[in-house]
Formats: sequence, structure tokens, C-alpha cells
Amino acid sequence: MHTRTIKDLSAAELRGKRALVRVDFNVPLDDQGAVADDTRVRAAVPTIQALRKGGARVVLCSHLGRPKGKPDPKYTLALVAPVLSALLGAPVRFVPHVVGAEAVAATKALQEGEVCLLENTRFEAGEEKNDAELSKAFAALGDVYVNDAFGAAHRAHASTEGVAKHLRPAVAGLLMEKELDYLGSALEKPKRPFIAILGGSKISGKIDVIEALLPKVDGILIGGAMACTFYKAQGFETGKSLVEPDRVEMASDLMTRAAFRLTLPHDAVVAPAIAEGGKAHAVKRDAIPTDEAMLDIGPESAASYARAIASAKTIIWNGPMGVFETKPFDAGTLAVARAMADATSKGATTIIGGGDSAAAVEEAGLASRMSHVSTGGGASLEFLEGKVLPGVAALDQR
Repeated sequence: MHTRTIKDLSAAELRGKRALVRVDFNVPLDDQGAVADDTRVRAAVPTIQALRKGGARVVLCSHLGRPKGKPDPKYTLALVAPVLSALLGAPVRFVPHVVGAEAVAATKALQEGEVCLLENTRFEAGEEKNDAELSKAFAALGDVYVNDAFGAAHRAHASTEGVAKHLRPAVAGLLMEKELDYLGSALEKPKRPFIAILGGSKISGKIDVIEALLPKVDGILIGGAMACTFYKAQGFETGKSLVEPDRVEMASDLMTRAAFRLTLPHDAVVAPAIAEGGKAHAVKRDAIPTDEAMLDIGPESAASYARAIASAKTIIWNGPMGVFETKPFDAGTLAVARAMADATSKGATTIIGGGDSAAAVEEAGLASRMSHVSTGGGASLEFLEGKVLPGVAALDQR
């Protein structure tokens, strides 16, 4: 079973038809309320252009921020329309409504190949509740439904899941297809050795991923503050580091079951506080001072992880190795990013699982040197955990 995509639609299913496309324009905004990073908008362009080329009348919908089910000018998608227009090299008509008679009229007024962008789906109280009436109202805006919002596919909302019950055909866009292909083939038929690198602050957020990946991978490399919960399970001093006391037993159990397949950092970069980067120094993992915290993996670990990456054929990375937003605690994350870029150029498949890892490779200027950078942090995590994504399950299968 494979999800149908826009490539499976016949010319008759597209030409002159209104394609309601759920995109992910949940972009970061700067202090002035302008789009600070257009990565997600750029990611939607191939699907929009393909639909325009097929003669569809393109109706885009997305959420932005958390406006709590009512209009909030701070989160209007009017901010995104000019950015998209510049990327498409074509006008984008902004519709100041989400659903209803005016929105339907705007979609029907489109000519073949024209594009309009609806107002923020979360301005409607029923969106996050997956309200049936709102889902039907969305269905009235199109003749075919396209979900290209992988970043929102793990949410069963009216615009991501409910609408597909009332509007057929319901297919995946090119970005959604790419996400499912990369993540799916990595889990189903990876080229080996297959390793996963998992970082971030909390083990609790990654337990399901570790459990799901353990039987599939040849090795898991652990970084970030979550390593400290494992250290605690080994009886090491963790000082002022972030530790989840209620997960220590679980960490111990995981290490027992994983045996040699789970690798913890050999050393750590510690400091009294994040703001005291000038006092940062490396120590062995069993020598963390009581008055300092682990804020990055150490140089020995970074070099060892780079060697492991160089020998692998499939690598999935989710979660930074340290407090990468603050120098010098970005060194471990940068070392992993560079090693993955080098591995890609030698033929390995490298997948960045969205979120902070995606931000880190983007910041390092290495995003284009990865096989795939996922646009969805939460969605890619749930996919790696083996969970069914409601926004994907709702689409037509072939």
C-alpha cells in the first residue's frame, strides 16, 4: 500500500479543478512581524508549481502559530502571501477568510494556474478539535484535496484529516511524498550500517524512538543533556546537569537491552552555567564536577561520532548534541553536521529529523549537503516511533 500523490492524478482530475492544498506555512516571525525564515514556504513551491502546470486552480490553507481558535492579527497569513508570490514569480491572492461563502467565492473566481492563500486555519475554533462541520466547510473550497503539510501530519485536525473524509480524491503533495519516501525507506530497507544519532535535553521525549529504532539500527549515538540521565543510571556524578530522576531506571533498562548498540558520549564539555562559556572545559564522563553542568558532548566523543558516521551508509539524526544556540556549546552539533555532510558526498543517505537538528544544519550552511532535511520535527519523530500519522492515513492509497 502506497499513498497516492499528485503524480497519480489524471489530467482531467486537475485541469480547471480547485486543488485545496494543506501546506505548512507555520514560519518563524521576527520582532517586526515579518517572515524570519522562508524554508517551509520554499518547500511547498514544487507542489504548487506542479499543480499550476497541470491547470489546477490552487487554493492554499495553513496554520500559523497558536492563535487559540480565534482571529489574531499577529498570526495572519497575509504576512506570507508576498513571500510566496516572490518565490513563485506569480501573484498570490490573499483571502481574509478561512471558510464560508466569501472564501468559496474567491476559490471559484480563480482562473487555471492561479493561486490564492486562505487565512490562518487556526482562526477557527473547530480546527484543532477536528470539527466535522468545519471539515465539510473546508471540503467546499476544493474539488481535490492535497496534503503537503508533513509538519502537521501527526495532528488530526479539520484541515489535515477531517477534510479528507468529505473531499476526494485526497492525495499527497510532492513534499509529503519526499518525506514519506526518505523516512519510510530508511526504516524499511536501509543501506547498512544504519545508525541513529539522538540528542536533545530529555530522554522522555526520545524513549519511544529509541525503543522503535533499537531492533532496526546497527547503533544509536546519544548526545545532549539526555546523556546525563544515562550517566546517572551508571552511577556517575552529573553535577548541575539536567537529569530526569524518574527516567533513570528506564535508562538503565534500555542500556541493558541495547548492549553494545547504544553509545554514550565518552567525554563532556562542562561549565558552571550556559552564560559562562568562557569557563567551558572538557572532562571525562565519570568526572563531571558537582558545581558544573554538561552543556555539550566533548571533543573525543565528537571525533568518535564522526568516525561512526563516516563508516555508515544510512544515518538519521534528531536532536542537538549540546546547547548549540550558544558558543562554545555548538561544537559537538557542528562536528556531527559536518561529518554527515561528508558522508552524504561519499554516497551515504543522511536524514535530518526536523526540529532543532534542522535548524542547526541550516545555520551551519550544510542543509543542501544532506540527503533530506525533514520539515516536521514532531511528525518525523512520530513516524520514526512507528506511529500512524493521521494526515497521511486519511489520504487515498494505491
